[in-house]
Amino acid sequence: MKVTPLELPEVLLLEPKVFGDDRGFFMETFHAKRYAEAGIPGPFVQDNYSRSAKGILRGLHFQEPQAQGKLVQVLTGAVYDVAVDVRRGSPTFGRWSAVELSSENRRQLWIPPGFAHGFCVLSEYADFHYKCTTLYAPETERGVLWNDPDLGIPWPVTEPLLSGKDARAPRLKDAPVLPVFGG
Repeated sequence: MKVTPLELPEVLLLEPKVFGDDRGFFMETFHAKRYAEAGIPGPFVQDNYSRSAKGILRGLHFQEPQAQGKLVQVLTGAVYDVAVDVRRGSPTFGRWSAVELSSENRRQLWIPPGFAHGFCVLSEYADFHYKCTTLYAPETERGVLWNDPDLGIPWPVTEPLLSGKDARAPRLKDAPVLPVFGG
């Protein structure tokens, strides 16, 4: 497995080894010992699977308290995937990393606890899978506005399809609750 730190060094791009022939392919999508050695500690306690259509943007989401680390990948289709450091006091606060994840490139992205996460679907639809380090807790779910001008994320859409909650999310500077760096 190839592991590449991104602009935010805690956010890791993973490229698992893929073994293929004319019958198809095989890849290991998780191995606790190998992923821990790569800097992804786990344990993972919940797996999620979603399907979204082209132009849908989900995010930017995080939990506080009960911050979640997420190991994400696309099973079908393609997405533009973004991680934003929302940890108050972090030297990289408000900075982001983005990559394309697809069923063709088979990459994974590690988003550590304390980072907001979002993605926009580039293909007709995308099946998205993610492993989480803590259970989903709706009472601690938070968000940051997807097109916050202070973040300057170059999303591949200008008018995405959003949930009402995502459309009403605050800008980062106005977020009432944020995780604390080192805390």
